[in-house]
Amino acid sequence: MKISVYEDNERLCQLICMLIEATPEMELLHAYDNCVNALQNTKEKKPDIIVMDIEMPQKLGTEAVFEIKSKYPEIKIIMHTVFDENQHLFDSLSKGADGYILKKDSPSRLIEAIKEVSTGGAPMSPYIATKVLQSFRKPISNQTYALTTREIEVLNLLAKGFSYRMISIELNISVETVRRHIKNIYQKLHVQCGPEAVAKAIKEGII
Repeated sequence: MKISVYEDNERLCQLICMLIEATPEMELLHAYDNCVNALQNTKEKKPDIIVMDIEMPQKLGTEAVFEIKSKYPEIKIIMHTVFDENQHLFDSLSKGADGYILKKDSPSRLIEAIKEVSTGGAPMSPYIATKVLQSFRKPISNQTYALTTREIEVLNLLAKGFSYRMISIELNISVETVRRHIKNIYQKLHVQCGPEAVAKAIKEGII
């Protein structure tokens, strides 16, 4: 998988790049200290995955996410940020981000998140998922979408930042069965990705 990185903290950027380069299945395309030309960079480099900081010089990462996703929706984007409040989280998800990882998490968590998002996962820091659930929990209202009990269980674990493999272990089912449940969830909620499914489920009071 080909990866571009947007990070203006030089030391952190070097660490992220080093970890990516040390991971066999990953190829580092380029690292940028701002996202002013993110759309053009994406057109030229054609990454599979982008790691995007939020607060950078001249232009916010969330703005770049919206531009990139509008033109290249197939590219996966993981936000990698210090911001753990709901405003930045939902702003990122609404603009198309596929994952949300905090910088205070271990560097290996970011590498794990890149692997997860490459296989259709929706990686989020457990702290973020828990915070969102606590802040926006509503009584269950599932009549409109008709999710099964198992699908709601899968959705709850997805919201907590579980990977497909972790969900399969927790529920004692195969990874392929997890994928099938998540595909059904996307169809029933009329969404395209995991973070969007989690955000909608929280908003609608399903989880």
